Amino acid sequence: MSEEIELTQVGGVLTVALNRTAVHNALTPEMIRQLTAVFHDLNTRDDVRVVVLTGNGRTFCAGADLSHMLAAGRLTFEDNVRDAEAIFDLMLMIEQCQKPVVGRVNGTAVGGGVGLVSCCDIVVAVDRAKFSFSEVHLGLVPAVISPFVLAKTGATHGRELFLTGERFSAERAREAGLVQYVASEADLDGKVDELVEMLLMGAPGAQTAVKQLVRIVAGRPKEEVREYTANLIAQRRNSDEGLEGMSAFLQKRKPGWQET
Repeated sequence: MSEEIELTQVGGVLTVALNRTAVHNALTPEMIRQLTAVFHDLNTRDDVRVVVLTGNGRTFCAGADLSHMLAAGRLTFEDNVRDAEAIFDLMLMIEQCQKPVVGRVNGTAVGGGVGLVSCCDIVVAVDRAKFSFSEVHLGLVPAVISPFVLAKTGATHGRELFLTGERFSAERAREAGLVQYVASEADLDGKVDELVEMLLMGAPGAQTAVKQLVRIVAGRPKEEVREYTANLIAQRRNSDEGLEGMSAFLQKRKPGWQET
């Protein structure tokens, strides 16, 4: 992996850190390609249980590298579409990663950086972090990240924040649904560790199924998901994990996935 992305694994926890600190971890096409590859490969890695996505330095991610964006303005329409689709595919790969993804927002997130935040399952932001959808200030729109952001914020917050491009606080990000927890600098890692520890208690296959469950059920009429939800719980009851988990509970012991 290049120096633009730093991977660190401790036990079953993989930390993926953006590492272009000199330019506030701005995203380049190569970074996007590498991040997409990392999250794609995670779906086949049994040695990774939880992923922590963060940035090195004092900025989480300043969004797309503007020097590349300016150059992209001179590309053909078709080339620009492919470039934008690569960003969308990265967001989708993170959101649909089969492992729980914890966002450790160590500093400011702008544009595509907020898009990355919105793809994480659980997010902890440092209290000094600022957020912004600054695209309108550049004559652009947050197009490819919008499906992921709006799934978290809803249209009410999204419409305002997309239109104004304003910089808003970590607490406002929490109120808008982008962030679940806000922590001081001193408490940031402790809160992330607490969440990771809780996630490691869960069964890996069940957590993968939960992520799919939320994607399928959220926002759909209840009657439409009756069959799907009934089939899913029936499958999980008969699964190796389900049988092990229920047996371990009754026998007052840890299930196998907590012992590894």
